[in-house]
Amino acid sequence: MKTDDDYNDKPISPQRHRNMAAIHSTGTKPEMIVRKYLFARGYRYRLNHPRLPGHPDIVLRRYRAVIFVNGCFWHGHEGCRYFRMPTTRRDFWERKITRNRERDAAEQRRLAAMGWHCITVWECQLRPTLRQLTLAALDYTLSSLYLSQHSPALPPTAIAAEPATPYTPEE
Repeated sequence: MKTDDDYNDKPISPQRHRNMAAIHSTGTKPEMIVRKYLFARGYRYRLNHPRLPGHPDIVLRRYRAVIFVNGCFWHGHEGCRYFRMPTTRRDFWERKITRNRERDAAEQRRLAAMGWHCITVWECQLRPTLRQLTLAALDYTLSSLYLSQHSPALPPTAIAAEPATPYTPEE
């Protein structure tokens, strides 16, 4: 009986190689859904900023926020029905997805230490049934961030007191 190590030594077939090479990390369909929504609502952003840890998918400098649009499979979305560990080469995939999760967490810690707010949108949250709810929640979160950072500092409120003597009209 073959073990996982026997599968790891097996060369990848040309068809599998073509399939895996066709998967890109930027410009994915879930990412495009989020980008179009944000742009239509007036948010302006940068893509994959090279100076920030992890090259976030969307960077909103005005809000000091970054958005990661994660695929459920590649980032190991716990409890998601769309994430299932492959049965072949299981050891390889477990190591890979664990590394991805650890890298994501480390990058978000570094961004938070730099003063950035990290938002993660999962691929399954952008399915047609949940899409509008997810995007509205994203809009609400960004609006809240902006208001918390840019609200004017108001002086302590003074209570308007009534005059000591009641007003009587002159006759």
